[in-house]
Amino acid sequence: MNAAADQAGRFEGSYLGDAQRLASTARLECKICWWVYDPALGCEVWQVAPGTAFADLPAHWRCPQCDGDADQFMVLGEGA
Repeated sequence: MNAAADQAGRFEGSYLGDAQRLASTARLECKICWWVYDPALGCEVWQVAPGTAFADLPAHWRCPQCDGDADQFMVLGEGA
């Protein structure tokens, strides 16, 4: 696969399903609608309990606001 094809579908800062990049307290933001998943809060829409790390979300989980794929969420910095 060439570099251009490898970059297709990527977005700088995207999680892309790589759980090794994530701390259990990492907050992630949807690149489509900017909804933020905060593990301290969980996700009421998907009935995800507070304290659930993003990497531990169910495989079928999607953005509760716009239905975006979880692997396209962006990792927020510490101060964000």
